[in-house]
Amino acid sequence: MGIVRILGIMLLVAGTVFLVSAWRATDSMVERAAQKLTGRYTESTQRDLAIGGAGVVGGVLLLALGGGKRRR
Repeated sequence: MGIVRILGIMLLVAGTVFLVSAWRATDSMVERAAQKLTGRYTESTQRDLAIGGAGVVGGVLLLALGGGKRRR
C-alpha cells in the first residue's frame, strides 16, 4: 500500500469524523434557533460541514486515483 493511499484513508476518516460532528451540531438548540431566524446554519457549522465533506471527497479521490503502480 502506497503512501498516497494511506493519506487517502487518513483523510477519509478525518473528514468523516469532522462531518459527523458538524452534522450533530446542527441539532443543537442554538443552531435550530439560528436556522429559524436566518434560514441558515451558523457560519462555523457551515464551515465544518464543508470541510468535512471536502475531506471525505478528497479521501475517496486519493484512494481511487492515487498510488497506482506505474511501469517504468
